[in-house]
Amino acid sequence: MSKIIQITSKTQFDEVIANNAKVLVDFKAEWCGPCKMLNPIIEQLAEQEQNVAVVQVDVDKNQDLALEYKIMSIPAIMVYENQKVKSQHTGFMPLNKLQEMVK
Repeated sequence: MSKIIQITSKTQFDEVIANNAKVLVDFKAEWCGPCKMLNPIIEQLAEQEQNVAVVQVDVDKNQDLALEYKIMSIPAIMVYENQKVKSQHTGFMPLNKLQEMVK
């Protein structure tokens, strides 16, 4: 999957997790400096990793999801495999580390 999905609701989030074997979730906010630095790397990953659904969740617009997943700092990355959290990381990451997370 090469396009980043912008999550607008919990229902949409749940559907993406349920319908894809691997999902990388980027919890972010517009005002977050490290999130802005990470964005082009997330875009690169989405283009390169065709078997991974890449989604972004704006924590200000989706506070229910941020609370449910206990997101205290951003950017926060979660990788789901078969609907279960496989790994997670908080803070900026280079492309090679993100690629390792989704392998």
